[in-house]
Amino acid sequence: MSEHRRKPPQSRGRRAAQPPSGGRRAAQSYGSTASHGMPSDRPHGGRAEARRAAQRAGGGRRRAADTAGDVTVVGRRRGRYEPEKKRFIDYPRSGKYGWRRWMPSWKLVTGLAMAFMGMLIGLGGLALAMVEVPDENIAALQQNNVYYWSDDTVMARAGKTNRQNMKIEDIPESMQKAAVAAENATFWEDKGVDPIGIGRAVFNMATGGDTQGGSTITQQYVKNTYLSQDQTIVRKARELFIAIKVNAQKSKEEILQGYLNTSYYGRGAHGLQAAAQAYFEKDAKDLEPAESALLTTVLKGADLYDPAGGEGPNSSPEKNRERAVKRWNWVMDRQVELKMMSQAERDKYEFPEIAPRKAQAGLNGQTGYLAALAEEEVRETLGLNKQQFDKGGYQIYTTFDKKKTAAMEKAVSKVTKQYIDPEGSPETDKFVQFGAASVEPGTGKVVAIYGGPGFENGHFTNNADTLGVPVGSTWKPFVLAAAMEHGTYRSNGVGIAPSSEYNGDNKLKVKQQDGTDYLDKEGNPFYQVNDGDKDHGYITLRRAMEVSANTPFVQLGMDVGMDKVKEMAASAGIEKDSFDPNLNPSFALGTSTPGAIEMANSYATFAASGTQVDTYTVRKVTHNGEEEPGFEKPQKQTAMDSDIADNITDVLRGVVEKPHGTGTRAQELGRPVAGKTGTTDKNKSAWWVGYTPQLSTAVTLFRTDPEKRTLLSMNGTGGFESIHGGRLPTEVWTAYMKSAVKGVPVKDFPEPGPVGKKIDQVGAPSPSPSPSESEEPEPSPSESEEPEPSTDPSPSQETPSGPPSSTCRPNDWFCDDTGGTDTGGTDTGGSDTGGTDTGGTGGSDGGTDTGGTEGSDGGTDEGGTNGRPGGNDSGGIWGNTGSD
Repeated sequence: MSEHRRKPPQSRGRRAAQPPSGGRRAAQSYGSTASHGMPSDRPHGGRAEARRAAQRAGGGRRRAADTAGDVTVVGRRRGRYEPEKKRFIDYPRSGKYGWRRWMPSWKLVTGLAMAFMGMLIGLGGLALAMVEVPDENIAALQQNNVYYWSDDTVMARAGKTNRQNMKIEDIPESMQKAAVAAENATFWEDKGVDPIGIGRAVFNMATGGDTQGGSTITQQYVKNTYLSQDQTIVRKARELFIAIKVNAQKSKEEILQGYLNTSYYGRGAHGLQAAAQAYFEKDAKDLEPAESALLTTVLKGADLYDPAGGEGPNSSPEKNRERAVKRWNWVMDRQVELKMMSQAERDKYEFPEIAPRKAQAGLNGQTGYLAALAEEEVRETLGLNKQQFDKGGYQIYTTFDKKKTAAMEKAVSKVTKQYIDPEGSPETDKFVQFGAASVEPGTGKVVAIYGGPGFENGHFTNNADTLGVPVGSTWKPFVLAAAMEHGTYRSNGVGIAPSSEYNGDNKLKVKQQDGTDYLDKEGNPFYQVNDGDKDHGYITLRRAMEVSANTPFVQLGMDVGMDKVKEMAASAGIEKDSFDPNLNPSFALGTSTPGAIEMANSYATFAASGTQVDTYTVRKVTHNGEEEPGFEKPQKQTAMDSDIADNITDVLRGVVEKPHGTGTRAQELGRPVAGKTGTTDKNKSAWWVGYTPQLSTAVTLFRTDPEKRTLLSMNGTGGFESIHGGRLPTEVWTAYMKSAVKGVPVKDFPEPGPVGKKIDQVGAPSPSPSPSESEEPEPSPSESEEPEPSTDPSPSQETPSGPPSSTCRPNDWFCDDTGGTDTGGTDTGGSDTGGTDTGGTGGSDGGTDTGGTEGSDGGTDEGGTNGRPGGNDSGGIWGNTGSD
């Protein structure tokens, strides 16, 4: 073949793909000479030099690939390069290198988001198609709650749905506007749900704002009518889908009508008509805009927004009214903001007056208090709110004994009629109240209570379960029990016996465990006084309990440690909210404020030889025929050694059986009885807590100022110069117990075993041959204690490091922490009959006790002023008395 016809050979591997339109230089970077002997752009130096030249010209192969668009060199095959094939999801990204290869493109992100949204819409559509609107007539059915006595007979029917449905044309426009403005401003335009509203509600909750909730009116109507009140994700999801369907099937007017007819407004009122009657005693069609705004306000939660107060914690009338006024103003201003009302019209209205709360039918007399106690236990155990409970359907089997409850009410009524005359003696007898409770030792069953004259008489406070009435000397058994259990700082942990002797004289300095004086805030020694300024000398703790001497128990409490006294009371059954937080000397004399139920139960621990059981009022609960869990009997626990409990009982029997005891009136029961009297400062409260082996009962008597909600003195009440626990409370107790234990076999208390050692107070005279404690001689007539002491003021609240501190606690309705002036008057005790007592600071109410100068035979006492309680007598503070 001739030389010129032969095809020149190509350089191996230099044949490249056609260059893209991106530029000649890119093509040249991969090109080569066309044939041997023809000129080339590549400089001499071989293939390596050619590659370097190409990289310099086009930025390297990778840059050339980037600029080549979608034609990418991916490899060699038989001497040529081929482009990479396209993928449906380009990830990792082709043609990219390094971190760019793993960064999703906006097309990929957008496509995936659209696919996800499409899937959600599809699933939502499927769920919407599958969800059916339930039958509202079945779901919204309301029922009674039925209470049963301990013998399973019906006690009361309560919780019956109080509702009369209204048509939308009868619902005043002011109520429609207020509800929409406060609950769902977009109601007339939305599709049943409001995503923006839900987001806004979440944001406002996070930032502390106060506006409508995330649920629309349609959703709330669905929840009230078709669903339960359970706060679960499943229920909420069903609510959303059903709301969308209901919104499509019903008109907005029908939905608003249903919402206002099914909502709960408190006071047992379901629906607008019942609410209008409950709060304003008028028909709903006659509601004024201010009244409509208030009914919208209580929709937020009647227990916290009813201005008359609720039934749960933190729902006092004062706090509820404050919340209600704030919310009411917001509802009115919200209507102005949404142009539903002009500012001029808004300015015409003030917060409306409401009608007082009234009892539901069937809850009159003691039944209302019994049902309230049982309801509280059921709701707490099952975790129900008031609205859920009032839906009804619960059968509640209580521990309350019908005959004992009737007997307790009869006993209170008898003593009240005999002694108390509020109309004839309003200055002394008005606002006097009894409270009582009876508990079964060893089981914790609350078998009877007396809570007051009844809900129907406007008395909604349960006097059997108060928190705010000091118990006085009924606290002393806990001091003695703590001494038996722990001993004193002088006994090296060995308990002390009731035969131990302590100084029972009047006006004694209180000593700390290191022997130094207990000082008040001004650095003066603290003096404790006895009832009637009586001196008892060194007496046994048994005798001190019988005559209710104060000074031995205050010093004993200091020697044991008030923290140990508190622990003993708690183990016996006193709840933590009832304790006075100030563990000063006065703590030993009953400044704590447990109710009658707690006191009866704590003494039942003594009756049961140290076995403590928490109280309960509900035996069993069924709901729509199914028994609810959580109502098992409370467990028994050992609160103290049986010998300690039995010795306390033996000592308390002397309070009843010894002629000088303060509870001798309880002997009329005619069977073994143990108990203790208690009376507090200025006779503001009087107690008797007593028990037989089968039943423990506490009775309290007090007088209150209904407006200030503070305790008043009972001096002069019932025609008595002063009222004490050994008088009217003991008479009520005896009259009740005669009926309560009728037919019950007489049973004696266990014989107490020996306990502790005889450890006398520092300074007690050396022991000398004397009769045994059981043979302790009766005091001479001049030393005898009257069964009816003259006064029993409560101890001072003053602490050594500062001014009197408030002992008010949550729900302490009768606590007075406002201070004030406390006038003492003339001191008629002993020979100090001529002058007046001028007391210093330290009254139990946190005020100043003003009396005058204590004269002796008409003269001035040069020793200084001597105010009792709390006065300064040239050496110290006289502690308040707390005996009987």
